[in-house]
Amino acid sequence: MSAPSARAPRPGPLLGADGYGLSEAPADGSALPWSTVEAWLVESRSYWVCTTRSDGRPHAMPVWGLWVDGELWFSTDPASVKARNIARTPEIVVHLESGDDVCVLEGSVRTVETSELPVGFVDSYEAKYGFRMDPTNPNSGLFALAPDIALTWTEVEFPTTATRWTFT
Repeated sequence: MSAPSARAPRPGPLLGADGYGLSEAPADGSALPWSTVEAWLVESRSYWVCTTRSDGRPHAMPVWGLWVDGELWFSTDPASVKARNIARTPEIVVHLESGDDVCVLEGSVRTVETSELPVGFVDSYEAKYGFRMDPTNPNSGLFALAPDIALTWTEVEFPTTATRWTFT
């Protein structure tokens, strides 16, 4: 399940205010290769899912999940605030726990059926978390984020590693 992604993104410059010194970062992704970022995505324990409430206020909650073939797969109770927000507005932001090795994903999440789960998903989930999820449980809504962009950098070398990855 942790093989390199079939959805390899294209690197480009991360745009920001002039004071950030971002002109130092090479636009070809060589300073922070996608393979390094993808390893962070595979190895991360928790992923912060940021959604929007009906009144426009933000909502952020951590979830467990797996990075599979260029998508973040996770579950949450369909009655949860984040699932209700996703049903109304599927555009979300997800980021990893680390503020030192940074990956921020932006895109639209979709609800998936149990039959769509990648082969070995439940086994890989159990190996990672020590918990065997039951995807047939009605309280286990399944979701997949195929990101449009990823913003990445290492904090210690921010200006030279900052990269905007675009998925096609």
